[in-house]
Amino acid sequence: MTIDASTLQLGKASELPRSPEEARLDRVPNPHAGTDYLARFTCPEFTSICPVTGQPDFGILVIDYLPGDWLVESKSLKLYLGAFRNHGAFHEDCTVGIGKTLVELLEPKWFRIGGYWYPRGGIPIDVFFQTGEPPKGLWLPDQGVAPYRGR
Repeated sequence: MTIDASTLQLGKASELPRSPEEARLDRVPNPHAGTDYLARFTCPEFTSICPVTGQPDFGILVIDYLPGDWLVESKSLKLYLGAFRNHGAFHEDCTVGIGKTLVELLEPKWFRIGGYWYPRGGIPIDVFFQTGEPPKGLWLPDQGVAPYRGR
């Protein structure tokens, strides 16, 4: 499978989308579609807006997936995640919504996302979403974010 680079955001000047709805996620063919392996993206400075107070929320997102035929193109993922900066949504909505969007786009063999959010109102909220049990034999390292203790 070849990639038509002219259709990707990669290699071009790109502005941060104003909202996740305006963002465009790109996918590219997986050159190792017949091999089971884990791909991980970590976003240590994820931000969104509290839909009630309008104050910024901060978290760490860790995205793990076992690719099928498609990979997410990393620049488009960065722009998509950055588009949440001005997006008002609760932690659960951001985390699960990102997960569902990526699952729909990529059709992975397996997927999980961990949203490790800093306290809002004195309570940290961690949100986890996955698409079933991880495949047997898949090397699945810990997501590496400690339970909240003043991260």
